[in-house]
Amino acid sequence: MANILNIDTSTDVCSIALTSEGEVLEHREDYEGQNHAKVLSSFINDMLTYATPRGIKLDAVSVCTGPGSYTGLRIGLSEAKGLCFGLDIPLIGLSTLELLTVTVMFREFWDEDVLFIPMIDARRNEVFTGVYDLALNKVMSPQPLILDENSFSEFKDKKLVVFGNGSDKAKGLLNIPDAKFIHGIKPEAVNMMALSERAFRNNDFIDIAYSTPEYLKEFQSTTPKNKV
Repeated sequence: MANILNIDTSTDVCSIALTSEGEVLEHREDYEGQNHAKVLSSFINDMLTYATPRGIKLDAVSVCTGPGSYTGLRIGLSEAKGLCFGLDIPLIGLSTLELLTVTVMFREFWDEDVLFIPMIDARRNEVFTGVYDLALNKVMSPQPLILDENSFSEFKDKKLVVFGNGSDKAKGLLNIPDAKFIHGIKPEAVNMMALSERAFRNNDFIDIAYSTPEYLKEFQSTTPKNKV
């Protein structure tokens, strides 16, 4: 098994975890909001300080590439690229939606006909979302979606599980009374291990120089209103 440094800055949580052979060796999390630029470098230094005297050599860096916060994704990917360049190791890019999904998958036993619907909050009634089955196959490709009562109606005959920081507003908009909503699910680096180890085994790496975040939609800036 590989020694992998996992980084997630895709939402308001900034987290990092050093994993090896199916075990989390060390980790750090910050839940105080958009502090990524302030704390991520020190978190990385903590992980290297832990690894170096123990003779742990990094084999790869794994980072969530989106969707999520535009600024957070850029910060995380930039730091990950810098590490890979400096250490001459490969870079793994993971989907934030898949990370949320495996976090819920591993919580309990699920029936085979279950479908997982991770949601990341966007503006107003919009979320970044997708639909996955128990094998993590994409039943609906990741996309930005403006929620209404007809959203996901084609999956009503399935057992639906909805989660992520966009699920709170979804509960009042979706007309899926039997869906199970799980609150408090956040993307965290400690839960990236299964995905990053799978990617490493499959040599599923992304280009260190030219890879970009998976925004799913173009960045839209807003102009603040003038104060009267």
